[in-house]
Amino acid sequence: MGHSIEGQGAKAGGRPTPRLPGGRLGLWYLLWSLLVTVGLCLGLWQWERADDKRRYLARLDAAPTLESPSEMPPEGARLTLRGEYLAQETLFLDNRTHEGQLGVAVLTPLRDEAGRLWLVQRGFLPTGPSRETPTAATPAGEVRVHGRWQAAGDGPPLFGPNREGQRLQRIDLAEWDLPGGFAHPGWLHLEEGPGRLAPWWQPSVVPPGRHVGYAVQWWGLALAALAVMLIGGHRLASERRAGRDAPGSDN
Repeated sequence: MGHSIEGQGAKAGGRPTPRLPGGRLGLWYLLWSLLVTVGLCLGLWQWERADDKRRYLARLDAAPTLESPSEMPPEGARLTLRGEYLAQETLFLDNRTHEGQLGVAVLTPLRDEAGRLWLVQRGFLPTGPSRETPTAATPAGEVRVHGRWQAAGDGPPLFGPNREGQRLQRIDLAEWDLPGGFAHPGWLHLEEGPGRLAPWWQPSVVPPGRHVGYAVQWWGLALAALAVMLIGGHRLASERRAGRDAPGSDN
């Protein structure tokens, strides 16, 4: 009995052998597994976005050409409208840039032959840094205009009031207090016809190939994380076994 106690005391008073906690290896695999999973998921998300952009561009290419439609035009449709501009209702989309110039986009409602209202984004007007109210000449009488339709959607975030005088920070049809309102929620980007200014707008679409590139990058990072996880886990496991097999270690 005494021999047993003495042996235990000697072992307890001996030089402690460093050992790796059993949870360290599990924690290592858990953290790196999460990184691998995140990389795979983000890569998949970018791949799906590339598919979405391909479908969107295909819809734009297949969009119909319509003349004064009574129904809501599909996104990207090419519209032809006849009517008269409401020059006095012109507002300006602030902080636009075109070919290195600062300016505004001119927004003028148009009343068509059926009495319906359409908002026409006529193009870019350079103003420089001046905050004076811009002025844009507007054709009088009946006009025939042609352009691409953009449906209203969620605009950029606002960090203050949307309207300052005749300037808007983003297009909001509610800023025009017109009887009956607009025919449809959206606006026409003028491409041909009277009142056209310098074109600056184009569909804001990241090319599908760029999303594919992002997906490949995320998957590459996931693969690198997997390699680190396996190599590092193997080393930790080897150190743990070596600590167990060291003389004087508890088994």
